[in-house]
Amino acid sequence: MKVLVTGGAGHLGANLLRRLQAEGDVSAIRALARRSDNNEGITSAGVEMVFGDLTDAESLRAAVKGVDRIYHVAAQISTVAGKEQELFRNNVLGTKNLLSAAREAGCGRVVVTGSFSATGRRDDGGPADETVPFNPFQEHMPYEVSKQAVELECLRAVAEGQDVVIATSCAILGPHDYMPSRMGHVLRDFAHGKLRAYIPGGFEFVAARDICEGHVLAMQKGRTGHKYIISSGFQTMDDIMGIMERVTGRKRPRRLPASLMAAIAPMSQFVQSTLFPRRVQKLTPGAIRILRLERRADTSKARRELGFVPTPHEDAVRAAYEFFVARGDIARENGKRAAG
Repeated sequence: MKVLVTGGAGHLGANLLRRLQAEGDVSAIRALARRSDNNEGITSAGVEMVFGDLTDAESLRAAVKGVDRIYHVAAQISTVAGKEQELFRNNVLGTKNLLSAAREAGCGRVVVTGSFSATGRRDDGGPADETVPFNPFQEHMPYEVSKQAVELECLRAVAEGQDVVIATSCAILGPHDYMPSRMGHVLRDFAHGKLRAYIPGGFEFVAARDICEGHVLAMQKGRTGHKYIISSGFQTMDDIMGIMERVTGRKRPRRLPASLMAAIAPMSQFVQSTLFPRRVQKLTPGAIRILRLERRADTSKARRELGFVPTPHEDAVRAAYEFFVARGDIARENGKRAAG
């Protein structure tokens, strides 16, 4: 079986490429890449790489040629305002283009990476499962809206007879984070003593190995047209800071009131977007809102139908730390001195 992975240069994609290399029924792996990206996550995996773009239908037709199965992992992630049209073009239209190319080429099942942010919130604040509807009249970031629209494109394709399954991801923790991700930046800053503060709150986090396993299980056992939430479990930011303390040997930074950061964040986002547009913004108004919601996920469907079993968050953070140390992005001795 020949498999295509989009987004192989990203955090999830790079881990998924390595997970698929362990699959006995996968004879060849092809990764779709953009020339302008840092593609180390793909080249270091040693798989076939083809250049293309989700907005370029012709390049997608070439990428899917001869492919049996597809993992559509690629997506633009953003918590800042002003990127609405980019998100629509890359996430929504990009998914539509890929599914269309796969359908024309006669490819088999397509597993599309979803986002927990596109799952609705329960009125009582309880854990949300796949049946909770997305309320478009609540406050949402453009990214969240785009990922809900991606799910609608998947269902549209299913209505036309295509075999599509959605594997819904949460915030990922783990190694092979080459770009790196938002949480990768947080861990590196923490290890170097550059994370000045954090706010209370929490979210559903998923180990990289767990979300990859969830994708493989969705390909093997998922029901067409269904989505499965894959998470290792809910963690507060206090919990995450505690894990990073144990892993790096550094003390956590000070804890600031979320209300204070929520008041400061809009101006901070404006200044950084204007003066430092390429700098990664961590505590944006959208990110703060998500942490304050403290949303929880119900993963019973993935456990019951796919046989999904989560692994500990601390193992994922430790694996990420060791990855950054091996690359020279984190100096291990800094953490040892801090622990002493």
